[in-house]
Amino acid sequence: MSSPVKVALLGCGTVGGEVARILTEQAGELAARAGAPVELVGIAVRRPDKHPELPAELLTADAAALVSSPDVDVVVELIGGIEPTRDWLLTALKSGKSVVTANKALLAEHSAELSQAADASGADLYFEAAVAGAIPLLRPLRESLAGDRITRVMGIVNGTTNFILSAMDSTGAGYAEALDEATRLGYAEADPTADVDGYDAASKAAILASLAFHTRVTAADVHREGIGGVTASDIAAARLLGRTVKLLAICERVTAEDGTESVSARVHPVMIPRAHQLAGVGGAFNAVYVEADAAGELMFYGQGAGGAPTASAVLGDLVAVARNRVGGGRGPRESAHAALPVRPMGQTPTRYHVSLDVADRPGVLAQVAQVFAAHDVSIAAVRQRDRLSTASLVIVTHSAPDAALGSTVDEIAKMDVVREVVSVMRVEGEDY
Repeated sequence: MSSPVKVALLGCGTVGGEVARILTEQAGELAARAGAPVELVGIAVRRPDKHPELPAELLTADAAALVSSPDVDVVVELIGGIEPTRDWLLTALKSGKSVVTANKALLAEHSAELSQAADASGADLYFEAAVAGAIPLLRPLRESLAGDRITRVMGIVNGTTNFILSAMDSTGAGYAEALDEATRLGYAEADPTADVDGYDAASKAAILASLAFHTRVTAADVHREGIGGVTASDIAAARLLGRTVKLLAICERVTAEDGTESVSARVHPVMIPRAHQLAGVGGAFNAVYVEADAAGELMFYGQGAGGAPTASAVLGDLVAVARNRVGGGRGPRESAHAALPVRPMGQTPTRYHVSLDVADRPGVLAQVAQVFAAHDVSIAAVRQRDRLSTASLVIVTHSAPDAALGSTVDEIAKMDVVREVVSVMRVEGEDY
């Protein structure tokens, strides 16, 4: 068997603790799979005295020194954040050390810089754990589907928001109540902003779009809306129509009428029919739906977070890196050759579900429909229900540029015959 592959671990929280445990308890099996012993030689933590469960000789508070050590072959980064983590990983890559990371925020901002450093030194950069936890997703996009043309990636990539929306759907609870329950059960952080405002999902969408479409996409390119505005009334309305509400990351290859292509990447709440493959994904689980020309429709489902599931993805990357070092090979490099432009959200084709309270008198529907027509937005379906002096009007549109749909709703809200725009939500997964 070859010489040991020596590993430095940055961070030893929920995921890092699992990685350290498995590296120790399953050392023999990992060595057999990698072709060499995978040896943990150092662990950087903020407070070494707070980790009595770990061997004291492995612990250090000096992450920079550990990364620079000539006794390290691979750096596994599980700290998160942008700085100083970016500097540490660049130092590792430039010196020829391979990197395994779960840091989606860093990758969504600096993937190009990290990839260039890896290419220059011949090191590997692996990041399966950055999106969807234990679900094997990024490797299929990078490798298994490398010969195919992916047209769409759409999925639930944040377990916290999926738990909240699932709870609202199943119990009728409001957003605040469901968030409190998620916090109590440990699905939501004390500060849930990154999750509920869509930042976490946007970072993951940037990574997915970059891999799927061979184009550099950053988090700033991703249109982002959170779930704070989703009400119990929205959920109830969706249920009456045979739909449910999910926060989806949607990455698409969009072809214009002249044949030119661009990339759309967005995160926002969506109404989908209950028969859709993603509708039944409950709790804190993740699921991603991939469409490709040759492969057709693929579904990836599983635990998207948690110590053990995420550690599984990290260790899978670590074994791959170790095999490359033992065999003299290299992992997949960044593929950004397509360099497609990123389409602004206003130009992205979407569809709306609009619920209105309107005056119950003749001609109202015709007036509302006239506004849609004025903005070149085609109506796919209309449902109307009378109640006392008002009527409830539900309109589902055909696909149109998002800016045109938004302008239509803004104008409708100002009409005398419209008492209230009760709900506006984008829809996916339905044909009319």
